[in-house]
Amino acid sequence: MKKTLLTIALLSSLSTAAFANQAGDILIRGGATMVSPDSGKSPVLLGGSADNGMSLSVDDNTQLGLNFVYFFDSNWAIELLAATPFTHDVTIHDPKGTLGVDGAKLAEVTHLPPTLSALYYFDTGTALKPYVGAGLNYTIFFDEEFEAAPKSLGLSNLELDGSFGYSVQVGADYQIDKNWSVNVSARYIDINTDVTFDVGGDAIGSSSVDVNPMVYSVMLGYTF
Repeated sequence: MKKTLLTIALLSSLSTAAFANQAGDILIRGGATMVSPDSGKSPVLLGGSADNGMSLSVDDNTQLGLNFVYFFDSNWAIELLAATPFTHDVTIHDPKGTLGVDGAKLAEVTHLPPTLSALYYFDTGTALKPYVGAGLNYTIFFDEEFEAAPKSLGLSNLELDGSFGYSVQVGADYQIDKNWSVNVSARYIDINTDVTFDVGGDAIGSSSVDVNPMVYSVMLGYTF
C-alpha cells in the first residue's frame, strides 16, 4: 500500500513538473491572428468642419501571427507579438451626398502592430496554463492608397500617423507534450491615428480614427 501511494505521489509530481514553465524557457507560437477594429464610425472634417456628415469605418483582416515568449520563472514572462502586415479596407459614409461616395471603398491601409507585453501565468498544475497580460503597442501605417473612384473626385495624399497605445489580454496555453502546445488569446489594443488627405489639391481633409481593435489568435507553440 505504501509503495502504491509513493508511486502515485511520484507520478503526480513528475506530471506537475512537466507542465510547469521553467526560467529561461523560450516559447515560439505561430498561427491565425485576426484584427477586428472598433465598429464605430469616425467623423471626417473638411476645412475643419464636420457638418458634411461624412465618416470612416475600417474592416477586419486576418494574417499569420507570431509570438515570442521568454519565461523568467513559472509565472512571469515577456511576450512580443508580431505578424505579417494587416491590410484593411476603409469605407467612407456620405449620407448627405457631399462627395456622392456613400458606402464606397475609400482606400486600403496596411499596418504592423508590434506589441510587447508582460504575462502572468496562473499555477494550475495541469496542462492548461491560463494567463493575463498587459503591455505597449506601436502601430506603423504604410501603403496608404486611395481607390480609383475617390482619386477621380480629387482626393490625394492620404497619410495615417503612427500610434502608441496600451494593450491588455487574456489567453491560455494547452500543453500537448513537453514541447508542443496550443494557444488561444484575445487582446484589446489602443490604436488611434490622425488621418489627413488633400481635396482638389488643398490639404483640408482630416479624421481622427479610433481603430481600437480586438485581436484574436489561435496558434501552435513550441517550447525550447
